[in-house]
Amino acid sequence: MSRLPSGDLLPRIETAPPGPRARQLCRDLDSYEAPGINTLGLGKDTVVWEEALGSNVLDVDGNRYLDLTAGFGVAAVGHRHPLVVSAIRRQASKLVHGLGDVHAHPSRVQLARELCRRAPVDDARVYFAVSGSDAVEIALETACLATGKPGVLAFDPAYHGLTLGALQVTSREEFRQPFLPLFHSWVRRLPFGCPVETIAELIEGHPDIGCVLLEPMVGREGLIPAPTGWIPGISDLCRRRGIALIADEIFTGLGRTGSWFAVESDGVRPDLLCCGKALAGGLPIGAVLGRQQLMEAWRGGHEALHTATFVANPLSCAAALAVLEVLERQGLPDRAAGLGRVIAERSQGWSDLYEAVVEVRGLGLAWGIELSSAAYAQELREGMLGDGILALVGGPEGHVLQICPPLVITDRQLAFALDSIETHLRPKTSS
Repeated sequence: MSRLPSGDLLPRIETAPPGPRARQLCRDLDSYEAPGINTLGLGKDTVVWEEALGSNVLDVDGNRYLDLTAGFGVAAVGHRHPLVVSAIRRQASKLVHGLGDVHAHPSRVQLARELCRRAPVDDARVYFAVSGSDAVEIALETACLATGKPGVLAFDPAYHGLTLGALQVTSREEFRQPFLPLFHSWVRRLPFGCPVETIAELIEGHPDIGCVLLEPMVGREGLIPAPTGWIPGISDLCRRRGIALIADEIFTGLGRTGSWFAVESDGVRPDLLCCGKALAGGLPIGAVLGRQQLMEAWRGGHEALHTATFVANPLSCAAALAVLEVLERQGLPDRAAGLGRVIAERSQGWSDLYEAVVEVRGLGLAWGIELSSAAYAQELREGMLGDGILALVGGPEGHVLQICPPLVITDRQLAFALDSIETHLRPKTSS
């Protein structure tokens, strides 16, 4: 039985987190799980989730939190949205697993139709993936097949995933260094937001570049919006040079930045667009939406060149259809845009008022508070945790506190979170 009556509640802390049951479960998990995936091995116990609904999370010790992470952006329509849960239940009563790339099922056909209808891509076709990084790899492979050029231009900072292909276009050295012997030399990098003229010069000197891969807004690595006009400039350049433009919208897509897809606010229609995270409301799925002309490069042969056992899983497809319905029915992209204006107004001047705040930036419900050090960022995050607010710290140096709640967060919940932030920031002292 659910212990969360609704998902629009303010936090309530019963036991200082992490509580005794959470600490015990952390120790148990550390005894069995490999350290590479188990970040508990860093020597600190963490909150352990038991239940989530809307914008609330309940931990195993009975603490109720306000979630500013949306589960890494996955819970855009809120945790355990009733329409999503109902869709999963209906699908589970009929078909839990299909036959991957061999035999389709109705939900797969319906989802493909809806994604192509929504895609800001000309004559779109969909290539399903099992995760966000899988989608990035499919997009890179598509560009290589379609253009005959293996070279990729990526940007720094950027996060595109940690599987081997995606890792090579992810920028952070901490992730890349241990696996450099497995890398190839086909990726070139420039600073995110650099002049388009600089990009043109690099492309001119490297005729093997077949695609440009970018995040419309840097996500995990600092929540940095692209400069005005930057993406349209790159799009024009790519079209003139016959280079595929890949937009990684795994984090920004599906309403997060205030439009269905972030590139739409710039009027850009990329050649390939990757989506995932929020797509199925908590179940694993990813997708690449690409121009038919490029997708035709996959045609031919007797075997699928890139597939997986669980591709377009029936449960995930059913959940994704429900997510798309909720986003449209509740107008959540517009709601994200409106709440983004609230955050912008509230945070205006924070860098002048508080000693550690370097910059506050964002779009919709994706905001980053850049602090002067990782220590300040952790101090703020821990203070907010004591108030019952879950938040993540990102950026290459761990110095950016992230505000990325479910798009259904209420006005009252958002105000509570912003109050908490202001309470735990240190005011500047007059000299």
